[in-house]
Amino acid sequence: MAVRILVVEDDPLLGEMMEEFLSEQEFEITLASNAKEALDLAYERPFDLWILDVKLPGGDGFSLLKSLREAGKTTPAIYTTSLHTLQDLESGYESGCDDYLKKPFELKELLVRIKALLKRRFAHKQEEFEELGGGWRFCLGSKRLYQGEDLYSLASKEIELLSLFLQNKNRLLSHEEIFDRLWSYGESPSEMSLRAYVKNLRKILGKERILNQRGEGYLYVG
Repeated sequence: MAVRILVVEDDPLLGEMMEEFLSEQEFEITLASNAKEALDLAYERPFDLWILDVKLPGGDGFSLLKSLREAGKTTPAIYTTSLHTLQDLESGYESGCDDYLKKPFELKELLVRIKALLKRRFAHKQEEFEELGGGWRFCLGSKRLYQGEDLYSLASKEIELLSLFLQNKNRLLSHEEIFDRLWSYGESPSEMSLRAYVKNLRKILGKERILNQRGEGYLYVG
């Protein structure tokens, strides 16, 4: 399966160059040009790596990554920026980035950074698997569900809910807490949709693993 990379760049020419170059290296590239679009994509789809421009319309890369980290997103991230001061560098790492590339840069240098970061990421991939029983296992790092060796497709919010349950075993999660994690800014939470997600996860985990505390929330029994 191709490595999936979200490239966030507001310069159309540079964005197209990065997309074309990385696609030639057999990466699966999704391109975004502003902070809101990037945030929506990062919530909707699983990526193996984010490449984030710092200066963006409608926000900035620092705030974008900080929001994603606070929401529990652990995808590795590389900043690309024309900012060069030590304070900028500190701000970047404090917001949760894994690497930093100053503009202008050579595309080959970007490729070297990507490969190094992914190598570190995937070297620990086995350690991140959560065995769910019945041949099911979940990779906490990439948020991917497997049936044996086969990747199993779930809706993005079902994936996020499964990840949330596994990170909070034997702890009651209120409806409000779940809504805050699964529904992004501007979306309207739906209790009916949440019930449907829980029903689908129970088919995988078993009814006894996800308990409904009526009027309060859900408890995952680990």
